[in-house]
Amino acid sequence: MEETLIYPERVILLSDTLETPTLDHLWNYLSHFYGQVAPDLKDQFSFEDLAGVYSEDGMTKLFAVCVRYAHTEGLKVLPKGTYLCAGCTEETREQTLRETVRAARTKYGADPAFTVQLIVVTGILQWNYEVQVYVGR
Repeated sequence: MEETLIYPERVILLSDTLETPTLDHLWNYLSHFYGQVAPDLKDQFSFEDLAGVYSEDGMTKLFAVCVRYAHTEGLKVLPKGTYLCAGCTEETREQTLRETVRAARTKYGADPAFTVQLIVVTGILQWNYEVQVYVGR
């Protein structure tokens, strides 16, 4: 079941190597993101305790949401506006993603250039997703 939510502009840092969430990746994922920032920029970065999967043009990368940041390779700006959102599990993620993109096209006339799949921790060592597809301002 999709719903629309309005999000502010968000800045994310894409992982330079991680593409899919695994227990090992999520256990201490922020250390990965701090580790990929140049040493002289580390003190200019801080991250929300929030990770996800960003997909665009066949490329998929894990990301962290920036609270503070400096210009560096891998930053992406998610535009503020309306997102069509749907919750799902790992097992239903691909299907939910396809259905949400299709709904964005048919119901909102959007042509999504990217998708976001926020990781929602549901318990110890367990997580689900919130698929987010941008449909406009």
